[in-house]
Order: sequence, then C-alpha cells, then structure tokens
Amino acid sequence: MPKLDHLRPSGLHHNPAYSHVVTASGARTIYISGQVSVDEEGRIVGEGDIAAQTTQVMQNLGHALKAAGASYSNIVKITTFVVNYKPELRPIIGKARSAFFEGMEPPASTLLGVTALAAPEWLIEIEAIAVAD
Repeated sequence: MPKLDHLRPSGLHHNPAYSHVVTASGARTIYISGQVSVDEEGRIVGEGDIAAQTTQVMQNLGHALKAAGASYSNIVKITTFVVNYKPELRPIIGKARSAFFEGMEPPASTLLGVTALAAPEWLIEIEAIAVAD
C-alpha cells in the first residue's frame, strides 16, 4: 500500500473538502485523463444537471482507477474544470464529489472555471493523479 500523508501546514486554513498538500510514496503513479459525463456507450449522462454529471464523472474515475488496480483512496490530486463556473455551483459539485471520498482524507484539489469543454453538453471534467504500489 502506498504511503500518503495529508499535511495541514500552519498558516493555511484547513478545509475539509480538500487537502492543501499530499505527499505520496509508492511504486506507480497513475495519470487519469479528464473524465466527462458519458456512459460506456458514449452517451451523455445528466444533460444540463451539474450534480448528475459530477456523479457520473466520479464513477468514470472509479472505473479508470479500478483498471489500474487502484481506488479513490489512491488519488493524490484532482483538477476539476467547470463550464461557466459560478460560486453557487461549488457546493453542488462538492456534495456529489465528496461522496466518493467519504471516510478518507480528500486529495489535493484545483477547480477551474472554463468557457467550454470539448463537447457542448459537458458541464464538468475531472482529471486525477493517483499513487499505488
């Protein structure tokens, strides 16, 4: 099992939704491309619904992690891209995303507002970096 340390640096506000710093040691680093809200057949899931799309994106990350012999607990960093981001979207995204990190320290995280993603139906895209043995 890789060793992950979720640090709480003095001088930085502790936020339970993400970790400011995660150090990782393990044999493999896993880079997962940005996942979007499509099912196995490539059909959009949750069109127009940011919560439903976030859930599908996180499920897709889970499939990618499993294929690499890892799980959500191995994620050290995620980057989230949100189309036409507004602050009122953050709690909706956070609630959908946090369910996948329940009972564990959350990874380091960055959220970016973007004008568009590769397809107009997609509202959110999340990429991840994980460390596993």
